[in-house]
Amino acid sequence: MARPILLVKSGGEAAFPEWQRHFAAAGAPVEVRWWDDATVDPAAVRYVLVWDPEPGRLARLPKLEVIFGSGAGVDFITADPDLPKHIPLVRMATPGAAQRMGEYVTWAVLSLLQDARRMTLAQALPCWDYFERDATARETTVGIMGLGHMGAAAARMLQGIGFPVIGWSRTRKDLPGVESFAGAVEMGAFLARADILVCLLPATPETRGILARPLLDRMKPGAALVNAGRGSHQRIEDILAALDSRKLAAAVLDVFEQEPLPADHPAWTHPRLTITPHVGSLPPRSERAAHVARMIALHERGETLPNLYDHERGY
Repeated sequence: MARPILLVKSGGEAAFPEWQRHFAAAGAPVEVRWWDDATVDPAAVRYVLVWDPEPGRLARLPKLEVIFGSGAGVDFITADPDLPKHIPLVRMATPGAAQRMGEYVTWAVLSLLQDARRMTLAQALPCWDYFERDATARETTVGIMGLGHMGAAAARMLQGIGFPVIGWSRTRKDLPGVESFAGAVEMGAFLARADILVCLLPATPETRGILARPLLDRMKPGAALVNAGRGSHQRIEDILAALDSRKLAAAVLDVFEQEPLPADHPAWTHPRLTITPHVGSLPPRSERAAHVARMIALHERGETLPNLYDHERGY
């Protein structure tokens, strides 16, 4: 009996042989094929691993059983107006994802504290741009928006260095040593305390465009920003304007509504903005393949899959 087919569209065709090797090493009970393989019978496809499928393509797979997102976000999948919403959509949540996100946030926050962007620009000149820093970690409050699995991991790591950490979320959370703020009523008090604001919110209708002028105007003057959540959270033109006016001292952005960020975008050259290419919590392909193989095995046994996207709630 032929094995079910898993179509892979992630990393480009050049990455496909690597995906094949990793799925084979993980013992995945599927035949792994490239997304644009013209020899594949659409009716034989039961699983897909995708980041940005072209609109309507998933709806043309009549026997599709599970859609696996190749990253933590599924925005580019749910943007498909013809997405078959009755098919389970599983977000990528490997055991190492929270660790990687915590490491990324810690690096970004320390980069802002140390003014690493200034030193990078000086080295490129080259210029011996000596300056003195004021605050230490112990005197710098980090406010994390989104206290889920990844936010909690980031909070623990930041606390380990000495940063006071506060958090904001839709509902109140109970994390050791983290003062929790909840809901729209407490947003102002939260923002007034944060020297560095970190966004790790999920992508929902309520969080779309949250990092825009109305919120930026309520932040502590001279605070800094890290967005490692979703590109849909931010209005990049408002962030650039806040940087120009010094309302924001600096920012680190890992996500954008259009990815890759166009080469001619003014964000690339802003002297107080650090850009990273959506690498905050992305596990290596070996880890993602092993995770998907485990999820397929669970599905084949009739068990409920974790980390399912809820179309009604939007996350």
